[in-house]
Amino acid sequence: MGNSQSSASPAAIEPAVEKILVQQLQNLRTRDKIRQLEIEKEYIHVDAEKGIPQAYSADPTLSVKAAEAWEKELLADPKNRLALNALLSNDIRSVVSNKVATLTDTQTFNVKIPFEGSPVTNQRSSGRCWLFATTNVLRVAVMKKHNLKEFELSQAYLFFWDKLEKANWFLEQMIDTASQELDSRLVQELLGAPVNDGGQWDMAANLVAKYGLVPQKLYPDSYNAMNSSAMGSILTTKLREDGLVLRSMINTPSMKKSSIIAAKAKMMQEVHCILTLMLGPPPKPDEKFTWEYYDANDKYSKVVKTPLELAAELSSPSVVRSLNANVSELFSLVNDPRNKYNQLMTVERLGNVVGGRPITYVNVDMTTMKKATIAMLRAGLPVFFGSDVGKFSNSTSGIMDPALYDYGLAFNVSLNLSKSQRLKVRESAMTHAMVLTAVQVEDGKPVRWRVMNSWGDAAGEKGYFVMTDKWMDEFVYQVVVDPGFVGKDIKDLLKTEPLVLPLWDPMGALA
Repeated sequence: MGNSQSSASPAAIEPAVEKILVQQLQNLRTRDKIRQLEIEKEYIHVDAEKGIPQAYSADPTLSVKAAEAWEKELLADPKNRLALNALLSNDIRSVVSNKVATLTDTQTFNVKIPFEGSPVTNQRSSGRCWLFATTNVLRVAVMKKHNLKEFELSQAYLFFWDKLEKANWFLEQMIDTASQELDSRLVQELLGAPVNDGGQWDMAANLVAKYGLVPQKLYPDSYNAMNSSAMGSILTTKLREDGLVLRSMINTPSMKKSSIIAAKAKMMQEVHCILTLMLGPPPKPDEKFTWEYYDANDKYSKVVKTPLELAAELSSPSVVRSLNANVSELFSLVNDPRNKYNQLMTVERLGNVVGGRPITYVNVDMTTMKKATIAMLRAGLPVFFGSDVGKFSNSTSGIMDPALYDYGLAFNVSLNLSKSQRLKVRESAMTHAMVLTAVQVEDGKPVRWRVMNSWGDAAGEKGYFVMTDKWMDEFVYQVVVDPGFVGKDIKDLLKTEPLVLPLWDPMGALA
C-alpha cells in the first residue's frame, strides 16, 4: 500500500511548511523570553557606579552561583589574594594596623596634672573598671592629705557592697513590676543582668556615701574579686529564681505582705552568704580600722578611723581647698547626639542603692564637655570618663585612634556610621571607665589625651594610653566634673526635670 499512496502537489505543501516554521519560530522566541526572565530574576543589571556592583540579585534567597561569581571576581585581584594569605594566618588588627597614621600619638602633653597617683591598678578578670576609675580619682585627695607616694583604695570593699545593694535593688524591681507580664520588655531587661559587675559614677557615689572607703591593704582583692565570672553566674541564677518566687507570691491574692517581706529578707541573707564566702567579710562602715603606713618622707603614721570617716575627709574644707573641688559634688556630663543638648537625662529603673542618688547625666555637646575637662586638668584634677574602649584601640600599644586600623585596605569597605547612628543601632555604648590625667592643647584646641587605665602596667605605656581628640569625639560618652568647672547654665540643669530614657537605652549601659 505504501508505494501506491498519492503525493500532494507543491502548491499545497508550501503554506503548510510556512505555518510550521512560523510556529517553531514563535516557540523559540517564547523559550528565549522565559530564559531571559529567569536570568533577569537572578541578576538585574544596573549602571556601574562607585561601590555598586555590575549586577545584584533580585531574588531574596541567597544564590550559590552568585557567591561563586563573587569569589571568582574577588580572587582575580592580586591584592585580594595577598589579603587572603595575610588574614588566614594573622589577627586582622595587626594586618590593617596603620602605624604611619598613628606616629603622632605620643605620650607628651603640655597640660598635665602634677599628681596622677600610683601605682597603676589592675582590675584583672572582672568588670570593675568603674570602681577602679572612681578610686583612682578619689585616692588623689587621700594621698595629698596623708603625703603618700603610693596608695590604693580598696575596690573590693565597694565591690562587695555594690553586689549586695544590686541584689536588693533587683528584688525590689521584681516586686514593683510583678503585675507586668514576665515576657514584657522591661521585666526581661531587668532579668538580663541582675548583678552586673559594671556601674556608673552615681552608683559609686552612693556606695561611698553609705559605706565609706578603706585602704586596699585592709581589704585586698580575693580570687573571686579578681575573677568574678563564677560568682556573678551563681548570683544571677539565684536572683532570677528568687525573682520568680517573689512574683508568684505577690500575684497570689491570699499572700500576706509580711510573708513577702520575710521571703525577701531570707533571699538577701543568702546573697550575703555567697558574697562573704567568696569575697571575705568586709570592714563595717561605722567600725574603726587601724591603718599604719610610711609617708613619702618615710615617716611612720597611724590612722584610726571608720570607713565613713575616711570618706568624709574628701569633703573636708582642707581637702576641698587643696583640690579646688568637692568630690561629693561631682556629676556626669554626657554627649548623646540623639537627644537635645543642654538637658538633664536619667534612665528608668537603673541604679544600685534603693533610696540613693539617682543616675543622672547632663547632655552637652563635645565642645562643652572638652572645655570642662581641660579646666579640671589645668586645676590638677583627674577626670573619670566613660567610653567604648573596644573601638579602634590597641591594649598593647595603648593607642586609641580612629585611624589605627584601615579596614578598607583589607576589604575595600568603609565604616561610616556617625556617633548618633552607632547609638541608635546599638553598635556602641559606654563599655569601660578610665581616668584622664593630661591633654595636649595646640592653638586652643585639644589634640590628644593621656589615659590612666586599670589593666595593669603591662598594657599601653606602663599602664597609660594615649587617646586622640578625634577618638574622643567618636567614642567618649561621659566625663565626671566638678560644678565649679562648668557655667551656671549647665549647673542649673541639675535642678530640672530629667528626660527619662528606657532601661534598655544605650545610655543605660554600665561601664
